[in-house]
Amino acid sequence: QAQLVESGGGSVQPGGSLRLSCVASGFSLERYGIGWFRQAPGKKREGISCISNSDDSTFHADSVKGRFTISRDNANNTVYLHMYSLKPEDTGVYYCAALPPPPRLCVLWPNAYDEYWGQGTQVTVSS
Repeated sequence: QAQLVESGGGSVQPGGSLRLSCVASGFSLERYGIGWFRQAPGKKREGISCISNSDDSTFHADSVKGRFTISRDNANNTVYLHMYSLKPEDTGVYYCAALPPPPRLCVLWPNAYDEYWGQGTQVTVSS
């Protein structure tokens, strides 16, 4: 069964770091663009970062630019979201999703990701 599974969430103090993992099973992540999204309580799901399946170009929301990075490990069928200098407003459930072929630049619009979504991992930033 093809699926995405996120892990790595947890509780951290402001200024701390976390690395989230998005592991695919049943299909090769290398052929897909991958987006990371988060949803805070009472808010809409928003796009945070993505990596393209065309040339591995990456894009980040303004709110996380300079603090978050995204990378691939094709050998382990995994995409990572590296989060640094975390702020309380980064709190939420983080999801990864796959943008299917053909090769193209990724986008931060959740509705474009209509094939695979993970179940989410909670990130809480609080002192």
